[in-house]
Parts: sequence; C-alpha cells; structure tokens
Amino acid sequence: MHYDLCLPWYWEYDIDFVQMVERACNEQGLTFWQITPDNLLESINSLYRGENSFGAILDRSQYDRRFEPIHRWSREHTVLRINPAEVSKWSEDKTTMHLELISTGIHAPNSILLPSFNDQPLIPDLDLSPLGSRFVIKPSNEGGSEGVILGAFSMDQIRRARMEFPDQKYLVQETVTPRTIHGQPAWFRVFYAVGKTYPCWWHPLTHVFSMVTSQDEHRYELTPLRDITQRIASICRLDWFSTEIALTLEEFIVVDYVNDGIDTRIQSRAVDGVPDEVMQGIARQLVEKVSLAKASQNSH
Repeated sequence: MHYDLCLPWYWEYDIDFVQMVERACNEQGLTFWQITPDNLLESINSLYRGENSFGAILDRSQYDRRFEPIHRWSREHTVLRINPAEVSKWSEDKTTMHLELISTGIHAPNSILLPSFNDQPLIPDLDLSPLGSRFVIKPSNEGGSEGVILGAFSMDQIRRARMEFPDQKYLVQETVTPRTIHGQPAWFRVFYAVGKTYPCWWHPLTHVFSMVTSQDEHRYELTPLRDITQRIASICRLDWFSTEIALTLEEFIVVDYVNDGIDTRIQSRAVDGVPDEVMQGIARQLVEKVSLAKASQNSH
C-alpha cells in the first residue's frame, strides 16, 4: 500500500500531536502510516520488500537509530521530507545561526563564539566586559537548556563548561533583560509552520505559555515577532520550528535561535505544554504541505 504521510514516533507524549496529524490527514483525504517500536520491524520489512511505500515523512523518532532504515529509504526515493535531517543539523548549530542572523540584521545577544574543547583545549583570557557582570554559557548544539549556565561571571566557569560537551562549540552571551508588560516579562516563544507564525508569551522561569492575542499584538506593538520569525524561517529553511524572542527596553532580541525538535506536549495535558490551538495549527499546516505536494506530483 502507498501512504501519503509516514510518521515514525515513539515518545509517549507525542500521542496528542500524532492524533492531530491523523485528523488533519483524514480531513484532507490523505492516507496516514504511523510507525512505532511496536510495528517497526514489520514496517521496515514491508518497505524494503516493496509492499508498502510513502510519499512524505514527518519524523518524530528523535534520532533513534532503530528507525534509520526508514530514513534511508526516504532519502533513496522521491519523498517529501519535512525538516530533512541535514537541514536540521545545520540550523540547530547555535554558532552558525548566530552568524547567519546577525549578518541579515536580526538582533541577537552580544556573544563570544568559542571553538570546541577538543579542537582547542586551551583558550586565552577573554575580554568579557562587553557581556556585563553576569553572562550565559551555552553549547552550540544542545536543546532544552541542556548544558546552559546562567549568571556565570568568570573565565574559569567558561573553561570548565566547555568540557561538558567537549565536541561542541560554545557561545558566551550577555544576559538579556526583558521589559515588563502587564506584570509579566516580555519574553516570547514563536512557533513557525509552513509560512504561518504562532506567537506565544512564554515565561522564562515557569515555561508556561499563553497565546499572544491580536489585541496584545496591537496594544503592545508585537507584530515584529512575526516578521522576525519569518526572516529566521527564510534563513534556516525548516518547515517547522520555534524561536525565543525577548523584548527589551530598546529592541526585540532573538535569544534562542532555532528549536527544531519541538516539545509537542499540549497545554490541556501539561502545565508547561504548548497551547492546544497552536499544535493543531501546526499539524494542519504540515499536512497541508503534504497535500499540496501530492497534488503537484499527480499533476505531472
């Protein structure tokens, strides 16, 4: 059987998102194939025997090596790959994205970029004064705040931090202080999916989301959140991602550039989950892309 969309996944908290994608496929009249550890071997066998195939893949297997034969098959056939692994890998490198963003005029924190510990174990003393008295140390390729040190203040901390992920480059960045709007920090996480943006208030300490309403957008002049995110999308070339943006007293600053492996837990299930409406919008946008690709293929 030929499926329009294949979705490999195994993380239990993805289930609501997977069901949203399935519903969107049903609405578009598309066939949907879930591959989980329970049917993984049979699915791989059927692919390589030519019994099953698919036209598009939306991967949520989180780089689990057991799923690699499916990805290899998708690379070897004419398949629409949403967020292809090679594009994700390039865009997830924070040092690369920092340089890409600032070269196009997008504001990012004052930063010092450092080579990996393994490439250059010894680094000289740095002039840290442009970063202020307290700064942030972060590895270039980790997500979910992994390895991030807030409130750092010394060269010794920088040298020690580089050993935690010795293969990765590091960024040392100024601490960004947002302005306060209506009693909460002007800190945002904006989701992007195939041309559409979904701006959310996001508290940097509690990680709780709320939608930026059209009233908020107008009253507090937050439209640049959409413009900046669209510009990041044109640079990173991903189909869906999120970005973190703070509004200081002076300007909008992109604090965390591109998060590809979006945590799809929804707010109705988890306090710090993404608003359900946002995840539903993302699922619809991704499925719409599959539908358009199928229509385009059929017309040739």
